[in-house]
Amino acid sequence: MSAVVEMVDVSVVRGQKTLLDSVDWVVNEGERWVILGPNGAGKTTLLSIAAARLHPTRGMVDILDEILGAVDVFELRPRIGLSSTVLATQIPEGETVLNCVVTAAYGVTGRWIESYDDADEAQARELMAAWGLEALAERRFGSLSEGERKRVLIARALMTDPELLLLDEPAAGLDVGGREDLVSRLDELARDEASPAIVMVTHHLEEVPDAFTHALLLREGRVVAAGPVRTVMTQKNLSETFGLPLKLVKVGDRYAAFGRS
Repeated sequence: MSAVVEMVDVSVVRGQKTLLDSVDWVVNEGERWVILGPNGAGKTTLLSIAAARLHPTRGMVDILDEILGAVDVFELRPRIGLSSTVLATQIPEGETVLNCVVTAAYGVTGRWIESYDDADEAQARELMAAWGLEALAERRFGSLSEGERKRVLIARALMTDPELLLLDEPAAGLDVGGREDLVSRLDELARDEASPAIVMVTHHLEEVPDAFTHALLLREGRVVAAGPVRTVMTQKNLSETFGLPLKLVKVGDRYAAFGRS
């Protein structure tokens, strides 16, 4: 099994603040990772490095057999699917859902003078159907609900058949119904052997789909634990990660945590 992402002794320092501190991490083909930790733990910073959108201050990063710093990131990025709230702010509010998805083929966020062939549109419509967006093709992005926007971003991230899929808090801002619908869809995606390696950032245990295989716990830029979900998701590890005594609850293959009095 070959590595899709490999980080060795990676640190990110901004002024006097260390955002990531000596992180070692390997994501292999076929693995589905969740990155968990409190606000400010370094989760999004780590994902930005994996997306080839941020270089570390120190350390080695290998993404899809390319060394960050020795590769043209504009050639590497199309091989990586990314869904994030930052990307959502870059999509014009008046863009149609179909255009939001299909423009990923050119790596742009708004349709301009570029042209797309029938295969591009067919791919976009297939992804929209898979994510429950088929009826919204001509709707404007700015008119969508939060849940619909999240699904558009994921469909867009899959448009280029990426070798690595990165999801930054895909369920943030959703109500219980929207969250459960999205988690179910992500679980189905994770179970598909044809899906790329997946890395998802969240700070809510209940958002972790059943089929995710590995977990990385971060606190203050340092790795608390990393490895298979069943060995990493322990009461001790989670309490250390979030900085207070937690009671871990498991219902089926889903997790939740509560404060211990």
